[in-house]
Amino acid sequence: MRFIHTSDWHLGQTLHTFERSFEHQHFLDWLLDTLVAEQAEGLLICGDIFDNANPSAASQKQLYRFLQQAKTRVPHLNIVIIAGNHDSPGRLEAPAPLLETLGATVIGFVARLPDGAIDLARLVVPLKNRLGEIAAWCLAIPFLRPGDVPRVEKGLETNTETANDPYMEGIALLYRQALQHALTLRQPGQAIIALGHCHMVGGEISQDSERRIVIGGTEALPAGIFDPAIAYAALGHLHLAQSVGKQAHLRYCGSPLPMSFAEVNYPHQVLRVDLNGETVADITALPVPRAVELLRVPKQPAPLQEVLAALAALALPDQADLQRQPYLEVRVLLDAPEPGVRARVDAVLEGKPIRLAKIDTHYAVKTNNVNAPASLDQLERLQPDDIFNRLYRTKYDADAPLELRAAFAELMLNPVEDIH
Repeated sequence: MRFIHTSDWHLGQTLHTFERSFEHQHFLDWLLDTLVAEQAEGLLICGDIFDNANPSAASQKQLYRFLQQAKTRVPHLNIVIIAGNHDSPGRLEAPAPLLETLGATVIGFVARLPDGAIDLARLVVPLKNRLGEIAAWCLAIPFLRPGDVPRVEKGLETNTETANDPYMEGIALLYRQALQHALTLRQPGQAIIALGHCHMVGGEISQDSERRIVIGGTEALPAGIFDPAIAYAALGHLHLAQSVGKQAHLRYCGSPLPMSFAEVNYPHQVLRVDLNGETVADITALPVPRAVELLRVPKQPAPLQEVLAALAALALPDQADLQRQPYLEVRVLLDAPEPGVRARVDAVLEGKPIRLAKIDTHYAVKTNNVNAPASLDQLERLQPDDIFNRLYRTKYDADAPLELRAAFAELMLNPVEDIH
């Protein structure tokens, strides 16, 4: 059997006010063609389908149109979708009865039986090959919140890596329970595949765009939660494609688009996985073509004059289609705030086929700053403008400019609600 592993689409995302439906549609169209060309029998989508819990109508329509087209072009395709931490579990599952007619199984949350026990059968999904035979069983585990996991009584922990954290031990127990249920269903020659949306120990995160998952002090899960009986773990959440614990069968496929400028050099891809009976025969990265480039100028923050010169020398191919023009992050190194930076950057870029998304401002580190924190007695004697100037001096090692102090004084005299 062959399936495609993808995750973290973030449909509906905006990049510094620029909406990205064109890029997402470009990816979805490419993915449709890829499913056909690769003769895929399964598509595993491992969470963060939408960028937020209340996705726009347009982004929802994008998803449902894709699923309908996938069913039309690849009638035998199995699709399994789990919720990520950005998704609303209930909203994602709401159209599940209709999506089942398209060959899609959606698991947004962990359901309970009338007696309060976890409905394990719902989390174990068969994957069928093009002949209609079950080739694998999929543990479809969505992003787990503390209320989703089984409670582990103190002293009954079985995993030394998670024993000190009830939440982590609950996650490990849920995977074990789901696996045990799958093993009761599996016939010889059928593989076990696990899906998850989580942060694994050692996983490399994007500095800008990945929302940290911290619940009850937990930051990352150990690779040991995946039993050796699991042939492949398809993971979502981290945007950089990577394996976990140097184990090739535990994989993040990464996001198909760079979600921030920190991800411009990521190898955006989906993974093609071939099964041979109960084991993985091959894992191949399929690069996703980038519809719109993200540029950082310069590569590292530099003084304003150098930056303006680099922008002026920027050679760009003519592109009349605004949707295809590159996004630009300008990286400037300053000694102190300079209100006119945006106007000067805009002036240099005028007429160039590029979209300015962000000016990333950095300040030179001052090594001679000796300002000590003010005591409570000193704070009582300080006026607001004194505190403002003290903070400015602490950060920039100079007194605030007169025009900035005047603006602060005006703000203090005219509260925001009185300004029209």
